[in-house]
Amino acid sequence: MTSLIDTLKKELGEKTVLTEISEDDRHLADWSGESASKPPAAIIRPASTEELSVLLKHCHKAQQAVAIQGGLSGLSAGAIPDNGELAVSLERMNCIEEIDLDAMTMTVLSGTPLQTIQEAAVDAGLSFPLDLGARGSCTIGGNVSTNAGGNQVIRFGMTRALILGLEAVLADGTVVTSLNKMLKNNAGYDLKQLFIGSEGTIGIVTRVVLRLFPKLESRCTALCALKTHADVIKLLQLSGKQLGGILSSYEVMWANYFDLVVDSVAHLHSPFDKQHAFYVLMEAEGSNQEQDTQGFQTLLEQALESGLIEDAAIAQSGKESAGFWQIRDGVGDILPALAPCANFDISVPISRMQEFLERANRILLERFPAVKILIFGHLGDSNMHYIARTGRKEDKDVIYDTIYKLVGEYSGSVSAEHGIGKLKRRYLQHSRNEIEIEMMRQLKNTFDPRGILNPGRVI
Repeated sequence: MTSLIDTLKKELGEKTVLTEISEDDRHLADWSGESASKPPAAIIRPASTEELSVLLKHCHKAQQAVAIQGGLSGLSAGAIPDNGELAVSLERMNCIEEIDLDAMTMTVLSGTPLQTIQEAAVDAGLSFPLDLGARGSCTIGGNVSTNAGGNQVIRFGMTRALILGLEAVLADGTVVTSLNKMLKNNAGYDLKQLFIGSEGTIGIVTRVVLRLFPKLESRCTALCALKTHADVIKLLQLSGKQLGGILSSYEVMWANYFDLVVDSVAHLHSPFDKQHAFYVLMEAEGSNQEQDTQGFQTLLEQALESGLIEDAAIAQSGKESAGFWQIRDGVGDILPALAPCANFDISVPISRMQEFLERANRILLERFPAVKILIFGHLGDSNMHYIARTGRKEDKDVIYDTIYKLVGEYSGSVSAEHGIGKLKRRYLQHSRNEIEIEMMRQLKNTFDPRGILNPGRVI
């Protein structure tokens, strides 16, 4: 190891290869709550694809494992260096290289924060629709490697749908450059798809060509109160039909989550006079504020008159809209106080979601009568976040085993948008069959035969 570190320092420089690392260094943990048992021998911060290629060439030769890091906002412990791994942080690879207004693309380095990309797109009169609560911290490389979802999947799709081309470095230092800018390109295999969602296990993404969209000029936001889960689904279907394709977000909060957030976070409050069973935060974005507002209000009026919704609050300003979203994103404020808890990011087919939740809640309450359950999520894309807390750390594994097994029974996914990482690896079997997992192993062995890229993650 000492010889390798000395070589890397010589070729990459002292600024790139850091060896004086404290126990509380931020590179030793992510948002999962997990942390490295001890600091790695080095944190390596390449500033270019070329430097990363040199680094991996030497690590491959020495069979030295690496843990790849972006914004350290992951929830699956995938970026935490342990077991003698070197930490490879892409934070210095932070640059918007090009905005092509004609092609409506943006080419960026993988360490660029998502919020920086969003703001640059707006400044250019365009929009990049990927959006999630960690926008200020997460990097586009991490978004690509986990195929991040977020708030507007229902309209624009996952990260995968927003990537036209990319560049990646393989385990042996080989650089694969496929910086396609075209929406249509069927010239052979679409190799970028191998790297999207593979969590850095077969290659490290260094550059990305992003698909941009026209900047939407109108926004309508409402917080609706509903009586039943069935009504939540009906409103989703009605909104999709009547809003003519401009529905961009459909976030659902069960009362157990909504009430706790507005009661616990000082600056948040409910716009309703009484409590309800379900709350839907819906947003539509289009090109004509007056027309879109009229259509949005008509939809809500019809839903109120028919009894589909019990009450609704339409945001009258950007500040009110932000306030509604702060309730939805309030999990970040309450989560520390809930520890220890089992925190799930799962998908279940929408048609079976109510049945799944009824069974999950019943099973946990029978096993742990004092369990507290919080549920919220995007729902329109089949994704929900399910938090279960007993106050006892020793109950977490039992809860994880129970719920993930049930997810498998309902043909769901143990990871909707946060990735598998280390924490969900043993549960992958509930969402992928033996043949699929074996194919993943074969891909891993082909691209990384010495197993140095993010070992122990995913498979």
